[in-house]
Amino acid sequence: MKILKVILVIFLICPINFVEADINDMRHKITKNLRCLICQGQSVYDSDSEFANSLKLVVDKKLNVGLSEDEIYDYLKNKYGDWILYDPEMNKSNLLLWTLPLILFVFGSLLIFKKVSIK
Repeated sequence: MKILKVILVIFLICPINFVEADINDMRHKITKNLRCLICQGQSVYDSDSEFANSLKLVVDKKLNVGLSEDEIYDYLKNKYGDWILYDPEMNKSNLLLWTLPLILFVFGSLLIFKKVSIK
């Protein structure tokens, strides 16, 4: 009977640790993709400013409530704008930003091909 109780306790404790580990992994993933607005060039994960610390707390609260990664990103984009994300989504406002490198690559390739084929 004692063995059964020990096994039951182990099974009750282990899933809690797995859920906590998943939340920590998700928190690290989200904060690494958020840009600190105070420390230029640093993610919220790497920064130790007051803004970054408060944003880490906001992400923790949102994760504890049960929001998904996309819902947290949407909340933060509505509050701070698209610039807060290191990896912004493609939409109408930044379509040129996403397509300009491809356009320049194609134009440059055609220019090089034309210069090489003339000689």
